[in-house]
Amino acid sequence: MNQLLFIYGTLLQTTNEFAIYLQKNSTFYAKGKFKGNLYDIGEYPGAVLDKNEQSYVHGNIVLLNDPSILKTIDSYEGYGLKQPKPYLFIRKLIKAETDNDVIECWIYLYNKPVTGLHQIIIGDYLAYKNKRA
Repeated sequence: MNQLLFIYGTLLQTTNEFAIYLQKNSTFYAKGKFKGNLYDIGEYPGAVLDKNEQSYVHGNIVLLNDPSILKTIDSYEGYGLKQPKPYLFIRKLIKAETDNDVIECWIYLYNKPVTGLHQIIIGDYLAYKNKRA
C-alpha cells in the first residue's frame, strides 16, 4: 500500500492534535502541489482536484511509518465506514508534483459542494491563515 500522504490544511498546523500525531508517525518527504482549487470552509480548508485548472494547491508530502496510520487520519477527516455519508472528505490517490518528480500519494479531497465558499486563490492554507491573522 502507498505510504505517501499529501497534507495541505490543518494537518500542517503545529498545534493541531492530529498534526502532532502525524508528525510523530511520519517523515517529511517533499513539498508538493497538484492542479486544483482550495476553499476556506471555516475551521479548515477543502481541496478539489481539477486536472484542467491552472491553479495549484500547495502542501507537504509525508511518508507514513505504517499504512495503518491512515485509519486514524480517516476518522479525523470524516471518511470511512463509521462516518456518515456523504463523507465530508474522500481519500484518493493522486499524482502530485514535487521539485524533482511526479509521485502518487494519498490525499483527502473535499466531498461537498463548493458553491458559495471562498476560494483561497494562492492555494496555500498556512500562508492564507497567516495573512488573515
